[in-house]
Amino acid sequence: MCAIAGILALPFDDTIVKKMQLTMMRRGPDGSGVFRTPSCCLLHTRLAIIDPAGGTQPMGLNWGGEAFTITYNGELYNTEDIRRELLALGHQFQGHSDTEVLLHAYAQWGEDCLYKCNGIFAFAVWEHRKKELFLARDRMGVKPVFYKEHEDGFLFASEIKTILQYPTVKAELDTTGIGEILLLGPGRTPGSGVLRGIRELEPGCCGRFSQGRWKWKRYWKLMDREHLDSFSETVEKVSFLVKDAIQRQMISDVPIGTFLSGGLDSSIITAVCDGKKKETG
Repeated sequence: MCAIAGILALPFDDTIVKKMQLTMMRRGPDGSGVFRTPSCCLLHTRLAIIDPAGGTQPMGLNWGGEAFTITYNGELYNTEDIRRELLALGHQFQGHSDTEVLLHAYAQWGEDCLYKCNGIFAFAVWEHRKKELFLARDRMGVKPVFYKEHEDGFLFASEIKTILQYPTVKAELDTTGIGEILLLGPGRTPGSGVLRGIRELEPGCCGRFSQGRWKWKRYWKLMDREHLDSFSETVEKVSFLVKDAIQRQMISDVPIGTFLSGGLDSSIITAVCDGKKKETG
């Protein structure tokens, strides 16, 4: 995992940035980076899985008359599918990280790139000319992201404790937060950050901070429908989906392993991984 954070339309200095980044290091011990403009600061700490040398963040791109900078936590399981589509549209790549592919995808399609992404992610893109920040979270909410509208500005981070390092943010509870702790803890209602003014970007949601205003929306929602497949069709589809999901997550430039508890799920994952490794040598 990695960690992301950002400061928008608020004053910051090296001390603030360092304090925030120190809270992020356990999520990203392999590297760190900072992008700064007078109105935007993006932070990143990295756990390197794919393209350790070429996937440094925050990462920038100039495309179509606009400059973009991304800070990203996650993994795309269809990176190569998206890369091929972008290559056909004239994009060129310096490395093979999914970060670079996601950045080019956003530059090409804007927020519609979310509909092409098969993966788990939380990412923010700063559009330099527009002076807008786009923030998004994966469909199931595997990767966390919290935010706070604060003093006409905006703060976001993978963890609440990073936001709390901003000097004028206080760890305060209101009656809603007390109710979250006493009635639901350790769980939370969707969107709640428990502490006053801190919110969670819900799964399947994205938003923009522009001209001092934050607006979010839901881009995906799980829908149910009647199951009409026969038993044999169900077996075939479930088998394909399980194997495809596991094999797509095996893409890595570092050694991979499984946590084998002996239960059904970990046994299936280990067996599929072992079979795939034997196939590919």
